[in-house]
Amino acid sequence: MKTLFKNILVLAVMLGTFTSYANTTLEAVPSFNDVKKGNSITVTDAEGAVVFSGLVNFDGDINTLYDFSQLHDGVYVIEINKAFEIEVNTVEIKNHQVNFINQKSEKIFKPVFRIENDRVIISKLALNTNEMEVQLYFENELIYNEIVNGDDIINRVYKLDKTIKGNYTAVVKSNYRQYVETFQL
Repeated sequence: MKTLFKNILVLAVMLGTFTSYANTTLEAVPSFNDVKKGNSITVTDAEGAVVFSGLVNFDGDINTLYDFSQLHDGVYVIEINKAFEIEVNTVEIKNHQVNFINQKSEKIFKPVFRIENDRVIISKLALNTNEMEVQLYFENELIYNEIVNGDDIINRVYKLDKTIKGNYTAVVKSNYRQYVETFQL
């Protein structure tokens, strides 16, 4: 009788455990919804006019931080500018209902600039485009211009004359965008 009671108790505990696991669901939350404090957000309408632009003040889900349902009916492009990437998503507003159009979402990888002594190192993931134009300026005067092609990762190292001190600017044009890094030697 004791063993039957123990078996029923073990079965009840296992059944309860399995039931609790069955109730939990795993949802893959798109990274677009996850924003961090300091990211910038830009909302543009179908004509390209900027409706809103600013910095994200809190970490969290973009849907809870911003109420897009208050926008007029139409199609809008939302860009979240993060440290190393720009996430672009399209939303449609109709009767104060927000519908994220996932087929038009895009992730653009930004170039990474590193300055080490007299060297400028520029790296970029080339998943969207395999070409970038690099321009180097010294005191607002163009000193070097190059179009770089690559496969998956585009890397370039530029050695500057360390005896020429002053303000330098590196400009990378890629994905129909321009990225600027200013530095001093």
